[in-house]
Amino acid sequence: MQLRAADHTLMAINGSPHRTRRRIFGVSLKMYMTLRQTHDWIDGVAELARHELPPDVDFFVIPDFLSLSAAHAALAHTRVQLGAQDLYWEDAGPFTGEVSAPMLAEAGCRFVEIGHAERRRLFGETDEMIARKVEAAVRSKLVPILCVGEIVPVEPKAAAQFCIRQLQLATSRVQADAPLIVAYEPVWAIGAAEPASPEHIVSVAADLNLWIAQREDTRLIYGGSAKPGLFSRLKPTVDGLFLGRFAHDLHALAEVLREAAES
Repeated sequence: MQLRAADHTLMAINGSPHRTRRRIFGVSLKMYMTLRQTHDWIDGVAELARHELPPDVDFFVIPDFLSLSAAHAALAHTRVQLGAQDLYWEDAGPFTGEVSAPMLAEAGCRFVEIGHAERRRLFGETDEMIARKVEAAVRSKLVPILCVGEIVPVEPKAAAQFCIRQLQLATSRVQADAPLIVAYEPVWAIGAAEPASPEHIVSVAADLNLWIAQREDTRLIYGGSAKPGLFSRLKPTVDGLFLGRFAHDLHALAEVLREAAES
């Protein structure tokens, strides 16, 4: 039987006709806040989660390394999960300034961001380095949040091909059943005044979902100037949003969570 394009999309989004994917949203603080500001923001998130986080939505926060222990304590009685902004690919050794996957797991992390465009551009991370980091994360039962995205604006098909190539290289050292979050972040949209157009995101995401459908536990989120009002224009092609500076404002974050509840 020949499937229509819409049927293919539905199967890609769900992985199979019988499996659905939970929505998931997250926020990275990068290096924007002081320690005191970070702790205050985490306290605000904990309070917000008690009232605004829908029961069928997962939510994570990614503060700086120094704030992980305090954040873990502050979020202990909420459903908010903790992530880290990076890791090293070795578990231990003479690697001054690095942080290992076992350390992050012990600190209470569930997720770890890997392969962000800033890491590639500013610190020279290669596809091989990213693949080793993904392997290290999975080895310690952390879920990689794997960032992919085209560097300059191109047509959706070309963008999707670029991203899928990044995904194939990054996951070359792990099995297809390893849990994974794919964060589609067009590099040209990161930090921009506006995200990529919903039409572009949906078109790229449809092709990414075909790749995701071959895996057992993978979800897709969009980042790159994501803000309130965007998710309702992208569902059900993506499972959530990876939020940046817009979510540093707790009122904006509450809007996004309410939007998730209504979807």
